[in-house]
Amino acid sequence: MTNILNPKSSVSLQPVFDGHNDLLLRLWLQPSADTAVADFLHGSARGHLDLPRMRQGGFAGGLFAVFVPPAQYVKQNNAAYDEAQHSPLAITEAQIALLQRIADQSEGMARLCRTVAEIEQCLLQGVLAMVLHIEGAEALDEECSQLDSWVAAGLRSIGPLWNLQNVFGTGVTGDFPGSPDRGEGLTPAGLNLLRLCNQKRLLIDLSHMNEKAFWQTAQHSSAPLIATHSNVHALCPQPRNLTARQLAAIAESDGFVGVNFGNAFLRADGKRDSDTPLGEIVRHLDGLMDKLGEDRIGLGSDFDGISVPAGLGDVAGLPRLIDAMIAAGYSDRLIEKICWRNWLRVLKKTWGE
Repeated sequence: MTNILNPKSSVSLQPVFDGHNDLLLRLWLQPSADTAVADFLHGSARGHLDLPRMRQGGFAGGLFAVFVPPAQYVKQNNAAYDEAQHSPLAITEAQIALLQRIADQSEGMARLCRTVAEIEQCLLQGVLAMVLHIEGAEALDEECSQLDSWVAAGLRSIGPLWNLQNVFGTGVTGDFPGSPDRGEGLTPAGLNLLRLCNQKRLLIDLSHMNEKAFWQTAQHSSAPLIATHSNVHALCPQPRNLTARQLAAIAESDGFVGVNFGNAFLRADGKRDSDTPLGEIVRHLDGLMDKLGEDRIGLGSDFDGISVPAGLGDVAGLPRLIDAMIAAGYSDRLIEKICWRNWLRVLKKTWGE
């Protein structure tokens, strides 16, 4: 892994700190946790991510999502799945344990990070910096009684909602083209979760909130508004993408958006086709930069959770995305900001470290 904070080192890759991936879900779906972790550490042909391909592409770290998928999705991917034995809490804690297992078995090549200082140390040492994130708080009870134990296990970021309704509110979903302005927002329990996140200095992820929940968060949260893996609605009218008003609010809070690599969130036609030019990612970066400025944008790939442009392929293809930024006229300094500096800036502002 390239040393990215030492200006005297010879940099052959642009390091990337990424806002979102679904690696833990993919590993959890495999029949054996031991095999899944070994495949990740030593390399496999599965998915978008493993440690050798991360090193090949310059992937320096990021937010690793814990996600409880719909039962039907699990059944399609694991014939042995028994819903009665896999509660949302059990699935969540199994994925948290997988992240810790990766760190424990990596022989120092990967580390679970709780502070920006720890991330910076990983970057200096060439160690994969892993931040624990929860996407959709289905496993959390209404009183948030599990939150402290998750924080103790390393949790630093949480998205209260995914696409479906839970006790905290209603996520954003719907057909293309569509508006994020649909459904009810946060419940009283959801507003209490915001308060607890602010109290514990946890990042609150807006990426799967509908518009009502977004504006409630903007009103009630004291933290920067952050969407870890979202794009520009004006360029691709997916309900999950952000409107001009939402982007203005994010800018006003000195927040952040990580651009999503998913074809369906990039293309003006909303198709999931992988024949999507890498320039589409740059197009959304341009759109975000126009609304947020160059200090509030970065990458939020959604690797292992979506289909990506064929020209990217997987995490090893990140240098080709950087080549597309160079071709678009981005300076070295701007690319560095997008690839990692801006993420560390907003994490420091959010976490207070």
